[in-house]
Amino acid sequence: MKYMMFVCSDTEPDTDPSDLPDIHTWVAENDARGRRLTGDALAPTNAATTVRVRGGELLVSEGPFAETTEVIVGFDLLDCADLDEAIEVARAHPMARHGRLELRPLAALPA
Repeated sequence: MKYMMFVCSDTEPDTDPSDLPDIHTWVAENDARGRRLTGDALAPTNAATTVRVRGGELLVSEGPFAETTEVIVGFDLLDCADLDEAIEVARAHPMARHGRLELRPLAALPA
């Protein structure tokens, strides 16, 4: 099952002083096991552009859709057997301690 894992900042990171897992090790391990299909960091929110169409009119604005202190800073597309496996993959990601990870299954568009 495929999951989009949104990597998000958090205003309340873990205060555990032990070393964080290494992101390069996490990427290499999950790529090698076929659980991570792709992923990357995102540019800061000040580089975002929001696009909407209302009443047939194109509306383009600079910045993210919502003003918030917690933002999406990256993503990974995972291919896991089930949600339990996806949770274990997310648990080992460094941002599980510094931020938060949202797992969302991909849904097929209706034909």
